[in-house]
Amino acid sequence: MGRGRWRTAGSALVRVLLVWAVSTLTMLALAGILPDFRLQSDDGDSITQIGLTAAWAAGAFGLLSALVWPVLVRALLLVPALVLGLLVFFLNGSLLLIALDLIPDGRSEVAPETAVVVAAVMSAVASATSTALAVRDDEAYRRRLYRLADRRRRRQGRAVPSRAAETPPGLLVLQLDGVGYEELRRACGSGLMPTVTGLLEGSHRARSWRTDWSSQTGASQLGILHGSNFDVPAFRWYEKETGEVMVCNRPTSAAELQRRAVARTGDGGLLTLDGASRGNLFSGGADQLALVLSVSARRGRANRSRAGYFAYFSDPANAVRTAVSFVAEVVREVVQSLRARIRGDRPRVSRGGLYPLIRAFATVVERDVVVAAVIGDMLAGRSAVYADLVAYDEVAHHSGPHGRDTDQVLQRLDRSLALIARVAEHAPRRYRIVLLSDHGQSPGETFLGRYGLTLGDLVRAGCGLPVPRRAGRTRSGAEARAAVLAALHRPVEEGEEAHPGPGSDPVVLASGNLGLISFPDLPGRASRARVERAHPALLTTLANHPGVGFLLVDGVVLGRDGRAARLDVPGEAEELLAPFGPGAAQAVRRTDAFPHVADVMVNSAYDPRTGAVHAFEEQIGSHGGLGGEQGHPFLMWPSELSDPGAELAGAEAVHAVLRRWLREADGPQVPVVAAPLAPPVDESAQEPAAPLAAAREAPDPPRTGHTPAATAVSPGCPGTEAWRYGAVADAEDPRGVPGPGLPDPAGRQPADPAAAGGPSPVPGPDGRPPRAVPQDSPPEAPIGGIFPPDGLPARDETR
Repeated sequence: MGRGRWRTAGSALVRVLLVWAVSTLTMLALAGILPDFRLQSDDGDSITQIGLTAAWAAGAFGLLSALVWPVLVRALLLVPALVLGLLVFFLNGSLLLIALDLIPDGRSEVAPETAVVVAAVMSAVASATSTALAVRDDEAYRRRLYRLADRRRRRQGRAVPSRAAETPPGLLVLQLDGVGYEELRRACGSGLMPTVTGLLEGSHRARSWRTDWSSQTGASQLGILHGSNFDVPAFRWYEKETGEVMVCNRPTSAAELQRRAVARTGDGGLLTLDGASRGNLFSGGADQLALVLSVSARRGRANRSRAGYFAYFSDPANAVRTAVSFVAEVVREVVQSLRARIRGDRPRVSRGGLYPLIRAFATVVERDVVVAAVIGDMLAGRSAVYADLVAYDEVAHHSGPHGRDTDQVLQRLDRSLALIARVAEHAPRRYRIVLLSDHGQSPGETFLGRYGLTLGDLVRAGCGLPVPRRAGRTRSGAEARAAVLAALHRPVEEGEEAHPGPGSDPVVLASGNLGLISFPDLPGRASRARVERAHPALLTTLANHPGVGFLLVDGVVLGRDGRAARLDVPGEAEELLAPFGPGAAQAVRRTDAFPHVADVMVNSAYDPRTGAVHAFEEQIGSHGGLGGEQGHPFLMWPSELSDPGAELAGAEAVHAVLRRWLREADGPQVPVVAAPLAPPVDESAQEPAAPLAAAREAPDPPRTGHTPAATAVSPGCPGTEAWRYGAVADAEDPRGVPGPGLPDPAGRQPADPAAAGGPSPVPGPDGRPPRAVPQDSPPEAPIGGIFPPDGLPARDETR
């Protein structure tokens, strides 16, 4: 504590001395320019004496401005605003005349009208210098954001809840995008994140959770915020009925995915009751939105996704702080990229073009705007806030998940967390701060860099199609680029990438180290036999390639040397997918049941010794498939909240935990009898959806609060009674079968709808009945939540 005070005092002293020096130089320059202003005696002085005279005058003027000016302003509060504006110049000039009179030996002289000009310039330069020097002063930044948020709250007439003991605490969830569980342990152990370390040593616990096969922000955040990521097989995928490519970071696609999740769960989302969504892909049902991609496709005043930018940059001091940091980050990226090239680092990807600007936007602009919005939410006393900080994820894609570049990003993220934690101490209600990540990052050389061709080239060769002589590059699908384009109101990945042209050529898409192959000329999901008849050499070519780990084709997992495992045969898939870790077979089974799963799903090779994968995009730190740290993010919560319980498998399970914690804050809910439910409908049998352009005109998804109401329940989980927060997303069937998002504590599988008296499953487009979505089995024992001691191997909390 003492060291921190001395450091703060030293920083303040350095700023004062620097402002004094700049003011002295400004006064010397003005004395040389203005004819009626001099800083030397009639006999002439040496340069040293003139410099000392300028320093004396600048110091006296600054001291008078700091001591006298606040008193004058308070005394003149009753003066009309126009008169006060004119008096400012006169009073400022008067202070300068007094300061010059204090110089000994009469070495200065200035005309009264010139004094006004000199005083105005001196004040402007001193203010700009002080603001620029305070760019890295988090305490000054916190006080400024506090004042801005308080003024905004009073202007909106929003009441502040009392911080009495009976006021329910709020829940603040901060997502550190892409920071895996092991990376968090390493950062805390090496002292990179002292704020997080302090929380873990005191009030918080942490553990890992397991993502779905699609280990990327779109699938994870949709499941966390809306309770369902059903039918999200990857970051991007092709839908045959519309002929469009869905991309999680395209605004129209994000809006459609959110609409589907709301329709499936019957609930607006996690944040429907007095919630705020900041910097996310999806709204979570929140009313307060800033930098939310799913609403940025709207046009007109209804689009509030960019409101956070205007609210933040309306303060010039914020603009200066962020602008200076932005330029510094661009320079930092250029220097780091050149250093990597000089050292000959491998693996390495291109970091030129607009990437330095995109990185600076993600690590500075978006971070500052989101942090400021979160601080405003806390000071306004909102009940639930969910915010995403994307800085680490963006840098890890291009610099790798481990190294000096990402270490610096983690340090700055920790400073932002410290700033938020200090503001929480002064918020009108107590906040429980939860930290989590949506996925991790797995290192490794790209597929193109390792083998000299892209996945698309390999597929074309296997299909007997001509392959370009020069391998093209697959553009990285990181979220930061989409955020920049959304902020500028520019389209994201439109044109040919969004609407592949007609023809029989396969559509090959990449999502990290997960590849998807679709055949537009084969209706429905193509069976293995149909793929082999159309392209006899394709599956063998892919399965035996050293950069490919396994394939999924029509419910069958294919490996090297002709190995095959049917998903409906117990134990076969577990044995073949064992190198990819526990739960891999369950994740593949779940994805296999999606209506829009690709005809062929390709997961890259994975080396368990090094944790390396081969991304099909231009990323040396990647995520999106199975293999390594990408599938093991973290969840960190205050120990006063209930333990998450059994193994957390999938984002929907994390959603259920967060809903439970919201209920703990507001007390038990009232059970009600639900209205009669409509027959369950299988989404794979629906009529072809309208083009995604209709999502732009779709109304806002419904938001629900605490009021109990009926909700649709997934097939196999008919419900008649439920405890609900907003709407049932984690209800349990009276017969003992859990609702969507909860693992079955007894290890039971969902009941067959037909056997339970419900309607039989509707056949899919290819005439086959849809596969049931598998349920995750529970672990053998509860899992602890704190980090293991240093020096001990990390516990595998996914077992």
